[in-house]
Amino acid sequence: MTSSEDPTRTEPGGAVEAVPAVVEFRGVEKTFNPGTPDAYTALKDLEFRVDDLPSVGEFIAIVGPSGCGKSTALNLIQGFPDVYPPTRGEVLVRGQRVGGPGRDRGMIFQRYSSFPNRTVLRNVTFGLELNREDLGLSRPEMDRIAREWIARVGLEGHEHKYPHQLSGGQQQRVAIARTLVLKPRILLMDEPFSALDEPTRFEMQRLITGLWREIEATVFVVTHSIAEAVYLGDRLWIFTPPPGRIGRAFNDILPPTHGIDPVDAQTSQQFKDAVDEVVEAFHELQGEAAERR
Repeated sequence: MTSSEDPTRTEPGGAVEAVPAVVEFRGVEKTFNPGTPDAYTALKDLEFRVDDLPSVGEFIAIVGPSGCGKSTALNLIQGFPDVYPPTRGEVLVRGQRVGGPGRDRGMIFQRYSSFPNRTVLRNVTFGLELNREDLGLSRPEMDRIAREWIARVGLEGHEHKYPHQLSGGQQQRVAIARTLVLKPRILLMDEPFSALDEPTRFEMQRLITGLWREIEATVFVVTHSIAEAVYLGDRLWIFTPPPGRIGRAFNDILPPTHGIDPVDAQTSQQFKDAVDEVVEAFHELQGEAAERR
């Protein structure tokens, strides 16, 4: 949905109220180094809204050429101070302007982001420790919750290892557990599996789709793999060449893949047709941008 019209819900007694979007961008532009010879506009006129799907959540997959602002969009949602605020426009989370990072939004990066001086267990408890007062957790409770998530991501028995003792796939499992332990309502994934070999990448896709059902979050995933975007996405957006905006949006053509193994899903003709259609649209946008230059 890209309309600015709010959905509504009926409250007891018949009152109707607008329901704020989970995430909404209103005319967002982001220019880095404005007013200097190095000024670069990554995003311009970016508009969208993603509404809440109660007890379900939704995957929004984003693809586009390098430099088109895909990661910038995720960083604006998270509110990282080196990117936020936008140069123009508004970024809203549940109807409120983003004020900075929050534990309602979790982020998984391309590069393994574990703390090298902390064990797997202490990496996963890190966010719980930061939010200890708000969560009201004791150390034994934090350890128990962390161990549950370590088991969920398949790392039981590795609690006391350090990141350098783990494979790349295992390190990314640690990052997933550390992020999901706080049960964020919005999950932001920036090329999370691009550094992995294909079999491990499929393992991570299985893992994240399975855990996503458990936390019922709205997920934004940036990827350079169109096949991965078609597999993961309930919706798929192609960003234009910079300055980025949504050039094409796909929904109905995406095959149902939730609960289907990624290897099996990608063998279906419907999946292959969807990938071909997205690839064609991707190249069309590239060509249109070249003609304007």
